[in-house]
Amino acid sequence: MARKPDTSAIELKSATLEAMRAVLRSDDSTAIAAALDARLGSMPGFFSGEPVVIDCSELPADARPDLPAIRDALGRHALTAIAVQAACDAAADDARALGMAVLAADSAPRAAPEREPEPTPEPPAAVAPPEPAAANTPAAVAHEASRRTEIIDKPLRSGQRIYARGCDLVVLAMVSAGAEVIADGNIHIYAPLRGRALAGASGDTQARIFTTCFEAELVSIAGVYKTFEHTASGELLRRPAHVRLEDHSDKQVLTVAALATT
Repeated sequence: MARKPDTSAIELKSATLEAMRAVLRSDDSTAIAAALDARLGSMPGFFSGEPVVIDCSELPADARPDLPAIRDALGRHALTAIAVQAACDAAADDARALGMAVLAADSAPRAAPEREPEPTPEPPAAVAPPEPAAANTPAAVAHEASRRTEIIDKPLRSGQRIYARGCDLVVLAMVSAGAEVIADGNIHIYAPLRGRALAGASGDTQARIFTTCFEAELVSIAGVYKTFEHTASGELLRRPAHVRLEDHSDKQVLTVAALATT
């Protein structure tokens, strides 16, 4: 008599996996590898261990990128390619052969149905001037709710890393040397910054970094970074500071300036 299989050996549950998206704007694997090296080569561990979806939506419809080479280029920076999105049939087959998932392109949002214009009623004889829109209108509340901020109120020790994905990061305690704070938006540190701070991690060049006590090892915005020797940053050492990107001729330069707090 055949034995009944033991189904308790595994259990399948639904799960949501957050992953970075690597948007390809070229199918030249050599150019992609060089761009990754330029952006991340001097910052080992910047996104260490993050799963990545290779997004082909901005490539021509018949583009067939060299997925093994791109996967290996990502792997050299400790990024793991797990899926391909919006790829042509040939590239999708390549992805499956590599054991990667194949995802469809993002569905376009539905357009709101057109409505017939409603007749405008005649105003009464005396009409009071309209009041300014309140700050807590439904639209304003919905917009504010979408801007989430992650708050950390405990010190970060050497080797610890915090990544505020898709939002700003507020740190209320010290960031020790060897610790790292990362955010897709702005970073506010109301304590000594002695480790590394990387804002605009997903490419937001308008992101900024603020700290009340600047002792950073490294700061970065949208991949543009600057390192510091404590002896070489005497003017800013232990003072409030503000970090941002500025346009200079044909390139963007990271600037660190004193922050006025009074």
